[in-house]
Amino acid sequence: MAVLNIVLVEPEIPQNTGNIARTCAVTGARLHLIEPLGFKIDDKKLKHAGLDYWQYLDITIYDGLEDFFKKNNGKYFFFSTKARHVYSDVEYPDGAYLFFGKESAGLPEKLLFQNPDTTVRIPMMDEARSLNLSNSVAVAAYEVLRQWKFPELQCSGELRAFKWSDLNNSF
Repeated sequence: MAVLNIVLVEPEIPQNTGNIARTCAVTGARLHLIEPLGFKIDDKKLKHAGLDYWQYLDITIYDGLEDFFKKNNGKYFFFSTKARHVYSDVEYPDGAYLFFGKESAGLPEKLLFQNPDTTVRIPMMDEARSLNLSNSVAVAAYEVLRQWKFPELQCSGELRAFKWSDLNNSF
C-alpha cells in the first residue's frame, strides 16, 4: 500500500485543518500536525469541517519541527509561493512527505533555503498572495495520487436513481 504524508507546520485556522483532515481521510493520507497549533484539537470548527471522517484519519501531533524530524525520515517536499519549481514537474516517491506552512507566514525560510530542489510551488497569478491552505493540500495530494495511479482509491461510480430510459423524459 502506497503511503502519502501531509505535514502541516503550525496551522492556525481550524476549518482549514478540518478540511485537510477530510482530504486525508478520503485519500488514505497520513496527517502530521506540528505544534504550536492555532486552535485546540477538539475545536468544534475543526471537527465540523472534518464532519464524520475522523474515524478514518491517521493523525500524529508533534511538539515542534525538531520532534517531527527526530521521529520521521523520508523524501520531503516543501510547498511554498517562494519556490522555483512547479509541483507537477516533480516525481513523488512512495512515503513522500508534503509540507505546508501556517496560513499567515508559510513555512520557515530556513527549511526552504536548505531544500531548494524539493521546494515546489503551485502556479498562480502574480498579483495573488497565495491559494487557501486546504485547497493547496488537495491540489498537491491529488497530483501525487494521480502519479501513483490512485492506489486503492475507487475510480468509478454509478448513478443511483437515474436510468437511461429517463433521459428523454427529464429534459
